[in-house]
Amino acid sequence: MRALNMLRQAPRAAVRSICVFAGDVGRGLLEISHNTLALVGLLAVAAAVFALGRADVRGHLEVATLEWLQTRHEARELANGNLLAAVAEPEAVSRATAASLTELNRQQAALATWIARRYKVAPEPVGALVLEAWALGQRAGLDPTLILAIMAVESGFNPFAQSPVGAQGLMQVMTRVHDDKYESFGGVHAAFDPITNLRVGVQVLQECIRRAGGLQEGLRFYVGAALLETDGGYVGRVLLEQTHMRNVTEGRSVPVNISNTPVAPVLKEAEATEPVEPPTPTELVALKG
Repeated sequence: MRALNMLRQAPRAAVRSICVFAGDVGRGLLEISHNTLALVGLLAVAAAVFALGRADVRGHLEVATLEWLQTRHEARELANGNLLAAVAEPEAVSRATAASLTELNRQQAALATWIARRYKVAPEPVGALVLEAWALGQRAGLDPTLILAIMAVESGFNPFAQSPVGAQGLMQVMTRVHDDKYESFGGVHAAFDPITNLRVGVQVLQECIRRAGGLQEGLRFYVGAALLETDGGYVGRVLLEQTHMRNVTEGRSVPVNISNTPVAPVLKEAEATEPVEPPTPTELVALKG
């Protein structure tokens, strides 16, 4: 009888044993998983602190995050049919060559306004060029109105101008001749960046004047007429335009449609005081071309 009772209770005992075993195993696994998750979390925090402590890693992370957010934003805008918002780039303004006229002093602002009206261009980009011309002129020992007058005669303040012989940009620099001067700006395509073209043009102008020994002959070098009988009136036009600009900065009233036909007194006033030796063909090619 007793043996029969034991046989009847055996299945129940087995079930209880299995339940106890399963419970113990479950509790053990839960404890292990808790400890493992804590360890993984601790390692993740340590890795994050180490990574964020390095500027290069932090920079890459920020760029990747911004790109991901921008991609997500564009995808949502495209899905909604808003094509213009999908290609929006708020930081594009940082690439614009422009300056508020309030950033200029009275002389500079008056000149920028006059140039804008005379050449039918926006005053803000001209304002940036005027500021740059003043800064470069001070460093190079050149009158900023001379720099601006050359831009006016060469390109009419069109940063994308190109001559039939390949002179490019605001200052109409021969890019293929002076490609080495654009290396520090990333390459010859920088010729169409207004500020870069202005800086390279001033460097070329300074070299021309120094090699020629005077302003007028230096301008002939610059325009590529040093070996020719005539410069086609180039020097006279530049000097006359400079005179107009000087008058504007001095507070005189100068009509925006004033003639740019040079007259003898303008050339006489700016005549070089030192004798100038004729340039050689090699020197000519080494400059403007």
